[in-house]
Amino acid sequence: MVGRLRPALVAALQQLYAARQLDELDPQAAARVEVAVTSGVWGVRREHLDRLPSLRAIVSFGVGYDSTDIAETARRGIVVANTPDVVTDCVADTAVGLVIDVMRGLSAADRFVRRGEWAAGRVPDLTRRVTGARVGILGLGRIGLAIARRLAAFDTTISYHNRHPREDVDYAYAPSPRELAARCDVLVVAAAGGAGSRGLVDADVLGALGAEGFLVNVARGSVVDEAALVAALERGRLAGAGLDVFVDEPHLPAALLARDDVVLLPHLGSATVETRAAMTDLVLANVARFLDDGTLLTPLPALVG
Repeated sequence: MVGRLRPALVAALQQLYAARQLDELDPQAAARVEVAVTSGVWGVRREHLDRLPSLRAIVSFGVGYDSTDIAETARRGIVVANTPDVVTDCVADTAVGLVIDVMRGLSAADRFVRRGEWAAGRVPDLTRRVTGARVGILGLGRIGLAIARRLAAFDTTISYHNRHPREDVDYAYAPSPRELAARCDVLVVAAAGGAGSRGLVDADVLGALGAEGFLVNVARGSVVDEAALVAALERGRLAGAGLDVFVDEPHLPAALLARDDVVLLPHLGSATVETRAAMTDLVLANVARFLDDGTLLTPLPALVG
């Protein structure tokens, strides 16, 4: 096991396989390890790989795998699995919750009441309507599509950007993140993390979104230029942001903490009892399958074959 994992998963791995934390293993024991279980937060990096010369498979708890050195695992012939599909619904639900919260100012209104401002006769500022809004989805994969389908129920106009257009949807395609931002009221980031998407939402994209636009990020903190986001908010060039992910979790820019136009969540997109149990089961099923026949149930598509 590499990094901190869910207690139920740790208990199962210990019971079934006498699994141990990598940091607890002496070099001789580490040299015999064939399967590593990690999470999207921790990952298996090059220094871990160097300590595990017999490693054949990595199973990651979570959809994101950008914390694992995928290029190096491919070079070494190590297969990698994650836990897709089972997290889709809850992450999509979280994204919709953030859209509603930041546009309608629900968390800010809660604080307004708790501070006694309502009782003192003050009136909160008007907020923005969700129904009928123009929504841009940056990354129309499994989660992005689930978000779009949910928000369509609010009579929103959906557009999206991917590396390539999808042929199975009727949503309008924007050829670049900037063009997507320019045509929407709220930009929802659901793109995969990693080097290819780092800083994808930069100052230029935020500028196109504009002073009346909202940003929601349920992908990876690295996809958004955090400094540019803070600057846009502080200069009144963005209406608000709903964020479940950050660049240096659990640390985030202090400038965001006091803002009522920002909703901050502790990376809880998939954090429900049902989804975490399903993720645990899928990790265990991947480990069992690999040890049985050398294949994985949910290998990363880029590494299949």
